Order: sequence, then C-alpha cells, then structure tokens
Amino acid sequence: MSLSSITALSPLDGRYASKLAALRPIMSEHGYMHRRVQVEVAWFIALSDAGFDEFKPLTTGARAYLLGLVKNFSEADSAAIKQIEKTTNHDVKAVEYWIKSKFEARPELTKAAEFVHFACTSEDINNTSHALQLRSGRDQVVLPGLDRIALKLREMAHAHADVPMLSRTHGQTASPTTVGKEMANVLVRLHGAMERIAAVKIMGKMNGAVGNYNAHLSAWPGFDWEAFSKRVVETPEPLGLGLTFQPYSIQIEPHDYMAELFDAVARANTILIDLSRDIWGYVSLGYFKQRLKAGEIGSSTMPHKVNPIDFENAEGNLGLANALLRHLSEKLPVSRWQRDLTDSTVLRNMGVALGYAALAYASLLTGLNKLELNDEALAADLDASWEVLAEPIQTVMRRFGVQGAYEKLKEVTRGKTVTAQALHGLIQSLEIPQAEKDRLLAMTPGSYTGKAAELARRA
Repeated sequence: MSLSSITALSPLDGRYASKLAALRPIMSEHGYMHRRVQVEVAWFIALSDAGFDEFKPLTTGARAYLLGLVKNFSEADSAAIKQIEKTTNHDVKAVEYWIKSKFEARPELTKAAEFVHFACTSEDINNTSHALQLRSGRDQVVLPGLDRIALKLREMAHAHADVPMLSRTHGQTASPTTVGKEMANVLVRLHGAMERIAAVKIMGKMNGAVGNYNAHLSAWPGFDWEAFSKRVVETPEPLGLGLTFQPYSIQIEPHDYMAELFDAVARANTILIDLSRDIWGYVSLGYFKQRLKAGEIGSSTMPHKVNPIDFENAEGNLGLANALLRHLSEKLPVSRWQRDLTDSTVLRNMGVALGYAALAYASLLTGLNKLELNDEALAADLDASWEVLAEPIQTVMRRFGVQGAYEKLKEVTRGKTVTAQALHGLIQSLEIPQAEKDRLLAMTPGSYTGKAAELARRA
C-alpha cells in the first residue's frame, strides 16, 4: 500500500495535511535535517575564524557556497542524506558525510573536510537543531495562529461590547454580562499565555560528549572553547544560531526550556478549550447562529441542524495536543546519568504535538468567523429572567439599612417564576428614597450589566 493522504497513519498527514503546510517544512524530519546542516555549517565556518594554524579563514567564495547549502537545502538533499544513513545507520554521521560530499571539486573545502563536525557529539548538533525548529515553530506557526484568534476575539469584544447576555453561573441564571465582555475575558487570558510562550528562551549547547569540552581541549588545550561555543550559539543567523547559550549540561541539553515552552503552549490551549466549550454551549442556547457555505450539510439526517463541529474539532485536537505536550514536558528533563536515548524518540513527536495545536487554532478561528449573534434569543432569555434583579434590589436595600434584605428577596424569588410586576411591587413597598425606587424601577435584566461594556472595549 502506497503512502497517501488516505493511507497515512496520522490524520495530520492524511485528512488534515493541507491545513498544516506551514508547520511541515519546520517540524518534519526534512526540517530537522535542514537545521542539522545549518548547525554543522555554522560550526565549520566559525572554526575557520578561530585562529588555528591548521584551519585558515575561509575565502568569501567558500563561505557563500556553504551558506548556500543551507539556504537552498531541498527535499532531494534530505533524501540523499537518508540514503547515506542506510549505510551509516547513524543520522548525524550521514549529515556529516553529505556535507563532505559537497566539497568535491573544491580543494579549499576538501582540505579542511575533517573540521566538519570537529569535536562535536551528535547531541551538539541535535539539541541546537531542535532549538532552531522550536523557535521557528513557535514564531512562525504557534504564535501567529494564536494571534489570529486573539484579533478575532478583540473584534468580537468591541463589536458586541453593548450586547447584553444572561450569565449562567453553575448553569443557572445569574447577573447579566455582555457578549463582548465574555470575549474580552478570554482575550486577556490568551494574551497572557502568548506572552509566556514568547518569553521562553530557546537554548542550545555545544560542549561535547558529557558537557565538559573534553575532546575540544584535547586538540587545543589553551583555547577558550566555552567562549567560542557561546559565540556560535548566540551569534545571529546565518553565521551563528541566534539561540541562548546553555553553559551547563550532560551529553544532552537539559530540556528545561522545552518543558517551559510546552507547558506554556498547553496553558494557552487550555484557555481555548474553555472557550470552545463555552461557545458550543452558547450555540446550543441559540445565542449564536452559524453560517454555512452553499452546499454544506449540517447533519446527515436532520436537515434543520447546523452542528458546532469547528468548536468540537478544536476541543478534541487541543486535548490531543496537550496530552503530548504534557508528556514531553514531564519526560524530557529526565535523563539517566549523562545520557539515555528515551528523549530522542520522544522528541520526534514535537511536530505532532504542535501540529494538533495548529490544527485546533485553525478550526477554532473558522468557527468564530462563522458565528452570528441571535439578538432575539439573547433578548428573550433576559426578558424571561427578571429574578436576576434580586441582586441589585437587595444590595440597595442593604445600603439604606433595610433589615433582612437578602432574606426578603430570597422569599420572593427562589424557586419561583419572577415577573417584572412582582419585583416592581416589592420595590414600591420599600422604605428607601424615591429616587432610588425610580432607578430600580427603570432597571431591566438587559440594562443590569455593570461595567461590562467598558471592560469589553478596553480589552
């Protein structure tokens, strides 16, 4: 059976493949190969500038050629590396051999070929490559995906700032809010989560087999290898990697920053699960309608239905993403002694975790863009819930010292169908200033929204 979108084992590469085009070049094995070549080339060029008699500075032409290997790296190049790996049975060594094969007919580079991967352990290349992948995945896919949702939420918060909506604490009628304020609540939470994601320092180490520069110092004992390594890691691309230097490690970079990043993404995802469920509920209540494109089917057997599938899809995929992200964050910082390989196989699933998140963001945004307010349903729900005005009435009664205010309102409202007339009769009987009676008599469930509109516009 050939591999295709309908034979793929993962829906990310099957049913949903077209929706993950932006992530695939970054987090796929091809993306990993590309970053490995980038790291090897940056290290090689930096060694030529280190001042060693045995490796003179490369010419401008040689540097341009090497940087071109990175810039123009293709799927065919990845396939060639995989072909070499069939012989080496070692993926990093295959990258080294591929780079050396590109030196043929270039005497300057052929002469210096043994400085490719010089003093490096495989993890020096792998950890920095993973870091480059994660930085690109975060900056090019995850944060832009979240930002599109945030922009939509802000648009909804401002557009619907004044639209009153019945709250439902514990699933029961409660003090009204506005549609815009509820969107603003999520927006502010999401912005905080995005800031935490963006603030994670993406780290890399290049310090040898157990983190002590053993091999490096055996070749040049008097050279400051730590400063050199830091320079390669932190120098901006393309001559460096543009990462944050990790000074202490065993064979592997500790992965604490990865755990921090994955936890931060999972936190954002949890906020969006909360949003997806709430919108699903509001659609169920009729507060929102959903637009359909011509020809789309809402339900296979019930023509009247338009199922909230985008929010259900988002919720499910966010849950899958978080299951993987949380496993990654719990497992990756743990390594037996100086190295075991359990992190290697787990790290190959970073793209799967971020893929489910990216898919969910797209589904959620699609769902939000389909929503239309059902003003009639919102107004009808409010008009049928005059009991929510028991709160302001008893609060004003307490302000003016009316004894047993809470108890009196409880007697009138709890477990009963409360009408405007019943509340107005109670208000008229209160021993409070007439101006306060008039203010309470003018109040409706739809006007009792506090600062909701102001807060919505401010978000």
